[in-house]
Amino acid sequence: MQIGLFGGTFNPIHLGHLRSAEEIQESFQLQQIVFIPSANPPHKEGRDIISPLHRIEMVNLAIAGNPAFSTSEVEISRPGKSYSIETIDRFKEMQGKGLTLFFIMGMDAFTEIITWKDYVSLFSRCNFVVTTRPGYAVTDIETILPSDVAGEFSYIPEEDRFSHISNFSLYFRDITPLNISSSVIRRRIKEKKSVRYLLPQAVVEYIKLHGLYKDS
Repeated sequence: MQIGLFGGTFNPIHLGHLRSAEEIQESFQLQQIVFIPSANPPHKEGRDIISPLHRIEMVNLAIAGNPAFSTSEVEISRPGKSYSIETIDRFKEMQGKGLTLFFIMGMDAFTEIITWKDYVSLFSRCNFVVTTRPGYAVTDIETILPSDVAGEFSYIPEEDRFSHISNFSLYFRDITPLNISSSVIRRRIKEKKSVRYLLPQAVVEYIKLHGLYKDS
């Protein structure tokens, strides 16, 4: 069983998130992409993040009809900060030894991974897939990771991946560039501007129904 873990605030989820998940699922032939809304993200303190119950409901609406997409409340149900290392460990515990995990993240998040809790040991727990824009080739990760950590990887050009000493891999994969941002969506809602075609219509209707982001 190969599963992709796609974490984020999803505040709100938009078409960029969905397209990224679709392309990674197809590229790696994953049986499932699990969207994991964070409850209390440590890197976004003080920002306008609405209730996780609203965010997970919007994710459910956005992925309805796609059998390869699902949601998890693992971070919402866990008290305290939402640390990725704890989420990965939890999935490994729940799913057992027959599970192969791919942790999906954007390039912007990967460039900040050295600030994550126990980030060095993350690469020994599962595979990582970093989504990039077309033309953004990565063959040297020492510009992102400290040399001692980068030294634990070796680049396999014929497979276009970095192999870690743990036998897990780090992949950089191009996705269709959709320049959509949750912060721009929130600002447009506050300014009473249209957000149609930036996120699924069911999510647009949910935001209107509950009056979300008007006072952000």
